Amino acid sequence: MHRVGKIHTQKVSMPSGHSDDDRRIVLFVCVHNAGRSRMAQVFLERLAGDRYAARSAGTEPAARPHPEVIAAMQEEGLQLDSGPGTLITQEMLDSAIAVISMGCDIADACPANLVETEDWDLEDPKGKSSDEVARIRDQIEMKVRNLVARLDRETAAS
Repeated sequence: MHRVGKIHTQKVSMPSGHSDDDRRIVLFVCVHNAGRSRMAQVFLERLAGDRYAARSAGTEPAARPHPEVIAAMQEEGLQLDSGPGTLITQEMLDSAIAVISMGCDIADACPANLVETEDWDLEDPKGKSSDEVARIRDQIEMKVRNLVARLDRETAAS
């Protein structure tokens, strides 16, 4: 497993794996936090209801989400936060019950290399056609649906 040293640390103020509203946290990560990770966050928020809290972040956050990603999500009636990406912190990694990598191509910069993760190996939607971005969006939605079902099964079994 690769490890990256560029992580900002903060004191953890919540129980590990829980948000401040006591939902278990799933963290989606990619380098720029401008496409795949943001789509996954929105899908988890929609699909998980009050069971899980979704967060997304990256090591080199972009100033805003990719326009093609915003358009693809709007086609589904979903809104992305148009603000800058979020810089990943050690607190985020420590507080998550699951850390999902979006298929970062840059091994040395990918925050998923900092902790044990599940990698979804997704194409980057940046600069892709609307049909290609829609296909990536739909893959993310299906993966998030499967993740929520798996987390629900694990919770029921414990």
